[in-house]
Amino acid sequence: MKTRVAVFFGGKSVEHEVSVITGIQAISAMDTEKYEIYPVYITKDGAMYYGEDTGKIEAYKDIPALLKNSSRVILVKEQEQFFLASYPQKLFGSRKVEVDLAFPAVHGTNEEDGTLMGYLKTVGIPFIGSNLTAAAVGMDKYITKAILKDNQIPVLDCLRFRLKDYKDMDALVARAEEGLGYPVIVKPVNSGSSVGIAVAKNRTELVHAVDDAFSYAGTILIEHAITHLREINCAVLGDENEAIPSVCEEPFHSDEILSYKDKYESGGKNGGAKGMASVSRKIPADLSPEMTKKVQDMAVESFQALGCSGVARIDFMIDEDNGALYFNEINTIPGSLAFYLWEPMGITYTELIDRMVQIAEKQTRQEKSLTFTFKTNILSNNALGGSKGGKLVK
Repeated sequence: MKTRVAVFFGGKSVEHEVSVITGIQAISAMDTEKYEIYPVYITKDGAMYYGEDTGKIEAYKDIPALLKNSSRVILVKEQEQFFLASYPQKLFGSRKVEVDLAFPAVHGTNEEDGTLMGYLKTVGIPFIGSNLTAAAVGMDKYITKAILKDNQIPVLDCLRFRLKDYKDMDALVARAEEGLGYPVIVKPVNSGSSVGIAVAKNRTELVHAVDDAFSYAGTILIEHAITHLREINCAVLGDENEAIPSVCEEPFHSDEILSYKDKYESGGKNGGAKGMASVSRKIPADLSPEMTKKVQDMAVESFQALGCSGVARIDFMIDEDNGALYFNEINTIPGSLAFYLWEPMGITYTELIDRMVQIAEKQTRQEKSLTFTFKTNILSNNALGGSKGGKLVK
């Protein structure tokens, strides 16, 4: 019997279009002999749609027409079964399809940050990839740094600013100049795909970068920018108990940082829906065997310290002035699922997804062995307090 998989992509995120590409790439790579696939498109306002064309990239040239020919759906649980059900339900003609597993192929805030995982967890359906906590932590660059520092994994120190700090730009800038100096790099705390990220070499550029970053998030980070920077990426497949690294890559870019344009618009007019696979890069990266192993080991250590599962891509920085290696950020659902980093190891995109499914199934079995409820008579004891009852003590 085939495993019935609902693949979710799109969503209320600045990385909406990138997610559509990742989702449909994954669908195209899935083994139809093993899986019954249901592509679920999440609109920019959070509504979910399923139809005959939601898994076809060409349909997204005219999204209003796509939605008109698709059905709005929600996930529901009946007994121990899960369904994609029409919403709102109709008295006659409502349809529903049974699914066994959810596959989040989403990016960015409101989706990859644990929001979608929380929805899936509440419904109770097993899903591929990192759990809610790891997804949320991985999206927050500040919390990620704090956890990794606690696990002796090197990260660059940073300053964190919130909207209340934005009200006094002079004080914000002065603190950054005193604590970090120039150049600095400014980042929204929870964005991906390089959206809202910029390097600043002076006060004017810093003010502009801060303005831009705060337009994407209510909290931003400012770090010292490595002048002679070399970026190296490595993916990891597994869970917090057992994981393997991919080959390393060195992405190339047209500016001081790898921009959204470098990542997703560099494939040319005939590039098609290639997503992160279209980035100019060297695979494997031209590193010494010692540095390659150091990156791969640190990738696995970071992945497991953050409690991730499935596939993630970890981005590193090498300071070429002294050879120091730093963790930069993690993508708990990387663009294109980083399939291009596994192919040189003989792991095809199809096999990569098979392994992700197996990891999700293993975690589901483990979770079923845990206890989440126990019998209690607390509600029979009138525990609300007041003149007729006692006090509720936690």
